[in-house]
Amino acid sequence: MKADIHPNYRDVVFQDVTASFAILTRSTLASKETVKWEDGKEYPLIKVEISSASHPFYTGKQKVVDTGGRVDKFRKRYAK
Repeated sequence: MKADIHPNYRDVVFQDVTASFAILTRSTLASKETVKWEDGKEYPLIKVEISSASHPFYTGKQKVVDTGGRVDKFRKRYAK
């Protein structure tokens, strides 16, 4: 492998700004903000808008919007 061409892969905290959820993982993303984690160490902080704690699919709050009765048309067409 070539030297000095790969990004720095390190521990990073991802924090969901809409829910009180944060996770410590590894990433190559850079950040100027830091946060003190549960183990007492400081890690770079990456803020995200949506995570598994706030996404409708994972929270069970997803709604299916049927515009124009497409589901009913499909059921009528292929009903046996």
